[in-house]
Formats: sequence, C-alpha cells, structure tokens
Amino acid sequence: MAEETGSEPDPTRSLLAFFGSEAARLRIEAGMSQEALAEKAHTTQSMISKVEAAKRVPSKDLARDLDLALRTGGHFGRLHPLVLTFAYPSWFLPYVELEGEAKSIRSFQAQILPGVLQTEDYARAMLDAVRAINLDDLVAARMSRKSIFERESPPSCWFVLDEHVLLRPIGGPDVMRAQFQHLLEAGTDPRNVIQVIPRQVAAHPGVAGPFTLLSFDEGEDVLFVDGFSQGRLALEPREVADGAHAYDLLRAVALSPKESADLIHEHLKELGP
Repeated sequence: MAEETGSEPDPTRSLLAFFGSEAARLRIEAGMSQEALAEKAHTTQSMISKVEAAKRVPSKDLARDLDLALRTGGHFGRLHPLVLTFAYPSWFLPYVELEGEAKSIRSFQAQILPGVLQTEDYARAMLDAVRAINLDDLVAARMSRKSIFERESPPSCWFVLDEHVLLRPIGGPDVMRAQFQHLLEAGTDPRNVIQVIPRQVAAHPGVAGPFTLLSFDEGEDVLFVDGFSQGRLALEPREVADGAHAYDLLRAVALSPKESADLIHEHLKELGP
C-alpha cells in the first residue's frame, strides 16, 4: 500500500502531534518506509500513517513496538502516558481503558450515537458544536476507540438507541447519509446488535440519560453513567444491577434488530440519493 501523503502536523500543537512527528522523524532517519515500520511494529501501514498524522491515539502496545522497531530506548513508551493524559479528559480515561479490555459492551444512547459507532465526519461535526480548541485531538481520540473492533477477540456489543438519535441531523444530510450507512454495516457484524426504540414509545428507563455496561473475562461488571460535564464509573453491585435491569427493559421496548435496521434504512432513504 502506498504511503498516505499530506501536510505533517505541527509538533507544537499537541502531544499527540508531537508523538506523530517523532514517529515520522525517527522512521525517516532509520531509512524505513511506513510499510517497513508497520511490519516491524506488528501493525498496518494505515495505522502508522494515521499515528504520524496525529489522527489516531497510539496504543500502549504500539508505543512499545515502535521503540523496539526503531531502537529508541523507550522514547515512545515514556511519551505514551502523556499523550493519553492530554488526548482524553482525566475523568474519561479510566473508561477508555476498561472499554479496551471489555468482553462485552451494552450501551444506551438517547441523544447521539455511541462514540465507537460514529464516523469521523459525524464526530467532528458533533464535537465542533462545543467549540473545542483541541478539536483535531478530540476527533482522533474518538476514532481511536474504534480499535476495539480490531482486537484479536473483539467484544460482543449491544447498542440500544432512542430514535431521536437518528432524527438529529448532525453535520447535515451528507454526513448523516454516510453515518446511517456505517450504522447499517456495523449491524451486519454478528458480534453487534443494534436496536432502536421508536419515538412512539413515550417513556422508558433511558429517559434519565445514557449509560453503558462493561463486562470482562475476570472481575465484576462496571456501569458508566454519562453526564453533561463528565461521566462517572459505578462499581457498587446494587447500582450496576439496577443498570442491567434498566437495560433489559430498554431491549424489551425496542424494535428487533431487523426492524431497527429497516427503520434506519427508512431514515437513510429520506435523505435522498
């Protein structure tokens, strides 16, 4: 695969951009192509390109493998925790780390699509609405979370959406058209279940707000409750059990996966060709 081209990110813009510029600089000094480095670092040329362009947050394993491939004496390993600190809000980083280890994810959203199902254009349009000064880094961080689907053993995911999520035209028709197509494609993966609660359902257990349940090979389930300024992790068994009960009730009032896909397709058709 040919290397992606484009302007290099300003290394002074952020730690993510600095990490990417360092990866590119040291790779070039070593006389390696992106493909050659990808082979040595056990990843893909596309991932190397995105990391160098500050479009993906590198994983801890990738930072380690870059150090080994480029013989940089732990340079990237030392940078990695700093990159994470600035790429994700401090209150959200523990969730991201747990999400990356979960064997199953159950998510309910009432306003926007779950981050791991968002296209880049959808994420950018949504995050731009809050006028963030680090928009590029926020988008890169959100897209990086999609790597859970690329794991050797991807998690089983169950997504329940209120139909109002589909009615909010974030980014306009073109962005929503691509987003609906991505959503329909994600629903064809046997590990993913996507259900929509039709707007005719006036009240349901999710009206209080979005939440996510994470399950693991070892250890207890974790509940993440989203909020305006920040979310929180709930570990107390009673609250986690209440969340699981609420999720079961949400699945009960939602359309079946087939009916949900048909409804998403209807919204897609309404956007026109």
